[in-house]
Amino acid sequence: MYTLAVCAEMVFTDVSIQERARRIHDAGFQVEIWDWSRHDLATLARTGAVFSSMTGYLRGSLTDEEGAAELLRTAEESVKAAERLGCHRLNLHGTGLDDKGLPVTPVTGEATGPMWMAAHRTLTRLAELGERAGVMFTLENLNTAVDHPGVPFATAADTLALVAAVDRPGLRMNLDLYHAQIGEGNLIELVRRAHAAGLIGEIQVADVPGRREPGTGEINYPAVARALADLGYDGTVAMEAWASRDSALALERFRSAFTL
Repeated sequence: MYTLAVCAEMVFTDVSIQERARRIHDAGFQVEIWDWSRHDLATLARTGAVFSSMTGYLRGSLTDEEGAAELLRTAEESVKAAERLGCHRLNLHGTGLDDKGLPVTPVTGEATGPMWMAAHRTLTRLAELGERAGVMFTLENLNTAVDHPGVPFATAADTLALVAAVDRPGLRMNLDLYHAQIGEGNLIELVRRAHAAGLIGEIQVADVPGRREPGTGEINYPAVARALADLGYDGTVAMEAWASRDSALALERFRSAFTL
């Protein structure tokens, strides 16, 4: 069966990130964080939590030479930070995001052929870095309609295509079903296709609308859970969602949705 994790950036927001990690750990989940440079890693490590994912870069992009160089440089810093937490999964996006989730370097319209080629080269180098360091980089699909307008390679289809083209164990897909529901839908078939290709590094979940915990919106997450079990998926399912009311209740709703 899969492992359950919770993003500490979005729950128990009235306490420190260290206390959030402790509460998530005590509830029986692994812990995910975003920008590691904003946190005291030594204090986080002392919480006893198992850290399943963190942001794998600080700045940069996949689409141009200068942005790629910065992304690779900060990815190397992220690998060293991940070692301090014992974290083996580092997450990526098509370009750097600001504190509102908007792209630092937005792309208007469809990504061009040269952008695709640049992204392939950069992701290949990131995969090689991951393999040398014993970690996995994951490329996350995002939605551009609500949360992340202007991000290139945002759809699950584009993300899956890039990961498949690189085809290295150091790079897999972070299949975010919240973003996919807004952008594409047909979630169970999407999961089946990505799983059959062996390209899923992680699955993230939140409900639509509102990016709240499973059970608060339109997505039938128990059906998704059954599909994952039928497929034999044994990776991580992480809740990256705001609590609709009480954070402890949100964690239990998440657990319930993914417990067969």
